[in-house]
Amino acid sequence: MKEGYIIRDQDKAHFITTTVVDWIDAFTRKEYRDVVINSLNYCINNKHMLLYGYVIMSNHVHLIVQSKNGKLSDLIRDFKKFTARTILEKIMEEPESRKEWMLERFKNATKTHARNKNYQFWRYGNHAEEIYSEKFLWSKLDYIHLNPVRAGIVKKASEYLYSSATNYIDGKGILENIELATNPVIDVLRTSPFLKYE
Repeated sequence: MKEGYIIRDQDKAHFITTTVVDWIDAFTRKEYRDVVINSLNYCINNKHMLLYGYVIMSNHVHLIVQSKNGKLSDLIRDFKKFTARTILEKIMEEPESRKEWMLERFKNATKTHARNKNYQFWRYGNHAEEIYSEKFLWSKLDYIHLNPVRAGIVKKASEYLYSSATNYIDGKGILENIELATNPVIDVLRTSPFLKYE
């Protein structure tokens, strides 16, 4: 997506939104949400990901993420590629009442882009917004954590399992290696840990 949401500084933390093609409610199924969780966990442990916050909604995912090695675009690309391939395999191989309809939508999405030949699960672009201050970070964390509340899924953010809200409120969540904003990785050369990671 070239409309002003480009990751210009690969070292800085960004608020990322990645959306399923046609806003299809893929993540109403636990097995597809779990693919995202497992992939995030893998990226944290093996691909230099710092994850400050996340939420998995029915048709999109919000992340506040940073790359320890300054390759954020590559990290997001690999995350989306792996999750798309794995979820598409599950749709094709496991029981899914919406299989034909979903695959048709994912197939149609490839007609406007040459990158994917068979199916496209995620929309192109990440709506990336650089985290430029601690105040902006907290506004995005609040936005992420209150998403399920605004959607009427839960009454309190901490009740939603597929979010980092429980990490911040209870100190634990389904993803254990969240980089809490109260204890961020700090660059000693700057005053804010979200301006640069070295």
